[in-house]
Amino acid sequence: MDFAIPADLQAYLGELDAFIAAEIKPLEAQDDNIRFFDHRREYARTDFEAGGLPRHEWEELLKEATRRADKAGHWRFSAPKRYGGKDGSNLWMAVIREHFARAGLGLHNDLQNEHSIVGNFPFVAMFDQWGTEEQKQEFILGGFERTRRVAFGLTEPHHGSDATHMETHAVRETRDGVDGWLINGEKMWITGMHVATHCAMFARTSGKAGDASGITCFLVPNPTPGLEIEEWMWTFNMPTDHPRLSVTNVWVPDSAILGVEGRGLALAQSFVHQNRIRQAASSCGAALYCIDESVKYARERKPFGEELARNQAIQFPLVELATQAEMLRLLIFKTAWEMDNMPHEAIEKTISDKVSMCNYWANRLVCEAADRAMQVHGGIGYSRHKPFEHIYRHHRRYRITEGSEEIQMRKVGAYLFGYLGPKRGMYG
Repeated sequence: MDFAIPADLQAYLGELDAFIAAEIKPLEAQDDNIRFFDHRREYARTDFEAGGLPRHEWEELLKEATRRADKAGHWRFSAPKRYGGKDGSNLWMAVIREHFARAGLGLHNDLQNEHSIVGNFPFVAMFDQWGTEEQKQEFILGGFERTRRVAFGLTEPHHGSDATHMETHAVRETRDGVDGWLINGEKMWITGMHVATHCAMFARTSGKAGDASGITCFLVPNPTPGLEIEEWMWTFNMPTDHPRLSVTNVWVPDSAILGVEGRGLALAQSFVHQNRIRQAASSCGAALYCIDESVKYARERKPFGEELARNQAIQFPLVELATQAEMLRLLIFKTAWEMDNMPHEAIEKTISDKVSMCNYWANRLVCEAADRAMQVHGGIGYSRHKPFEHIYRHHRRYRITEGSEEIQMRKVGAYLFGYLGPKRGMYG
């Protein structure tokens, strides 16, 4: 059994670091772009007068970084080769994400926007598996060419984790001889709608509330008559691109369906494991950053003429965090490797609980590590002149999104007690 990071992956990390030093760090430093990352970051990023949306110059900076990364062959790394990527594996993506986050805040990898010079593209995998050839061309290639951007319209004001009880519904309606659907309902937390060209809108088309089947995904153009942004939801970490929106008599043709009618939830859940393991790796990397910075500061700071690090009250909490992070790191890499060595459809049946373990524990750990870093650094740690408050505010969201930690613990429990997974039926 070999736990070493493969030599070619280690070499690629070096290549990425060299690219960051040559292209991204100079871009970060020019034109006072550092304002987006220093103590001014929240104000610099947020147009408070425009509903709290991201400032245009902030989003343009992110685009420029990814343009450079794409030109260098890094941005599409995780995408299939037929779309200009490198078929990046789950293991490689996990190691890269951990490596980037452990390096701290920067233009190379700003998680608040899901931005990275090595992109994560769940919609590519979704369209590649479920889309028609026309949809693949329009939305996958169009996404990379920046002519298409799809928001994910699943969550509703009264239905978060339980999508089976969504109230948004669609009924058949023919207009001008074209078969289609009339959609009505409400959605919430639909990230990126201010720049989205389409919303992947999930609506019940058959069955009853609570049924997993009978929900269909529609590609709704944005803007379109009847689709209205009601408000932008201000969050713990600003800026916001998370709206509450209403859907009133929105009509789309049959060709707007993504995937199979009535199987929208299967589509929505198809690549949740890839997202969760990569998110876990990022959270683990950010936790390690907080631990590393705290250790360095504790060795440098000398209150009462002695290193702060000599106090066990400082040592022991960091020891516990470092121990948890090291164990978690290995579980993340092991789980990512296992995902790469089985068919996609087998992941849910065999190791979905391990993916959930990695995700919920990593997201909890990074919050604890950021809080501890603030405590070790004292007043300066609490200030915005250190990144810990930003790390905490951002990663705290992950304990709710992408499946709340309670939902994921429920999954682990179902596997552990034999209600789901390989142990199903073992206990009667």
